[in-house]
Amino acid sequence: MLDLSGFVPLVVAMLGVAIGAALRSVVATASIRAAQRRAVAILEEARQQQSALIIAAKGEIARLKGEADLAQQADREAAAAESERLRLREVTLGEREAFFASREVAIAERERALVDEAVALDVARANVNARLAEVAGLDPEEARVELVSRFTEEAERESKRLQVALERRAQEDAADRARDMILTAMQRVAADHSAEHSVTHVKLASDEMKGRLIGREGRNIRALEAATGVELLIDETPLQVTLSSFDPVRRQVARVALERLMQDGRIHPIRIEEIVAKAQGEVDADALKNGEAAALKVGVTGIPTELLRILGRLQWRTSFGQNVLLHSIETAQVAGAVAGELGMDIRAAKVGGLLHDIGKALDHELEGTHAAIGADLARRHGMPEGIVNAIAAHHQEVDCTAREAPIVQVADAISAARPGARGDQGEAHLRRLEDLQQIALGFDGVEKVYAVQAGREVRILVRPEQVDDEQARTIAREVVKRIEEQLAYPGQIRVTVIRETRAVDYAR
Repeated sequence: MLDLSGFVPLVVAMLGVAIGAALRSVVATASIRAAQRRAVAILEEARQQQSALIIAAKGEIARLKGEADLAQQADREAAAAESERLRLREVTLGEREAFFASREVAIAERERALVDEAVALDVARANVNARLAEVAGLDPEEARVELVSRFTEEAERESKRLQVALERRAQEDAADRARDMILTAMQRVAADHSAEHSVTHVKLASDEMKGRLIGREGRNIRALEAATGVELLIDETPLQVTLSSFDPVRRQVARVALERLMQDGRIHPIRIEEIVAKAQGEVDADALKNGEAAALKVGVTGIPTELLRILGRLQWRTSFGQNVLLHSIETAQVAGAVAGELGMDIRAAKVGGLLHDIGKALDHELEGTHAAIGADLARRHGMPEGIVNAIAAHHQEVDCTAREAPIVQVADAISAARPGARGDQGEAHLRRLEDLQQIALGFDGVEKVYAVQAGREVRILVRPEQVDDEQARTIAREVVKRIEEQLAYPGQIRVTVIRETRAVDYAR
């Protein structure tokens, strides 16, 4: 009989292996199908995210397009409003027809610029559409950054183009507006000016008074000249004494003192000193009244009393036949008018114009130009730095750092240059300039001489092959010495010697 006891286990084992393999196959198939389902879900989610990204990009483009259309519409409305305003002004101001013609040309350029802007926007939209394919392949943050960057660049280019167009338009309008402003300011403040000189004539009650003024052995006249610093000219002119001095305040003190002495009748050295001291006090009081009246006329307050007193002394000072105090008032009014037209600080411009020549009240006593003296005086009395700079720079001796400085320069030039402002002293002025030039031309090695800044500066060009640096300094000192000896002038005169050496060669 066949023994199957060992075979049965073997069969059972083989059946187990087969069943295990079948089970593993079933499990693997199920895992693969689950993985496929997850892959399909991931792909679907990716497609949905891509669609959302495209929709968001299209929405952003539509929003930007709407903003651009609104901006274009606003510009068109602004252009239309500008056209209407110009039309109304043309109806009311027919005499400015030429001006409006130029404005119409500018508006046409503006409209063309708007058309160009619209074209540029269309091009930008086309470029954006062309970039959508690229944007679709980016993640949301990269897409946003890309869109913002492109539109930022477009906006910057457009703003620069509009800036250039506006600057060109402003330059075209600036000359016309400046002329209108200057003419308006000149018409507002035009006033008559009296011409005065460096001498003052005092009327006498009788010719006998001349002898009493001279006194025994000339004691009275010497005392009067010493007390006032003014030269008394007593000649054969009947019933008249002439006071001579470049300092107008001293002449005024001497005039008041003479009138008081003639009224009093007691004329001797001690009495002369007393009367001169009282006259000095009266002139100081009058100077303060003049300064306060000038500030009131201009419409400014807050100026220190001492500055007003010094300002009032300009009532007796003239420049080229123009009363300096009246010139200062006129300059302040012009500066205020110009500042108002420009939308700037009117008070600061008026104060700078009113005080710009205050240094002329002291330039006989202090060294330096009247602009530098006036600036230092204003600074010591606590005036703002903008006003100080306007005073210092009104003759371009220093750079303009304050906004008020160019306005004061313009106002000063307008007041001095307008018809009728200054007396007819052209020949005397030219003669002084010629004298300055002739003094410098008298030195060896001098090639050219220029008197500039109304005679305040002399520039000397020397031949470099004849004059070295040390000789140039010597020429400057000698010219200064001769000017001091031969000419009479207020303030100071700057002498500049220029020596230039050039080396030239040719490559052949």
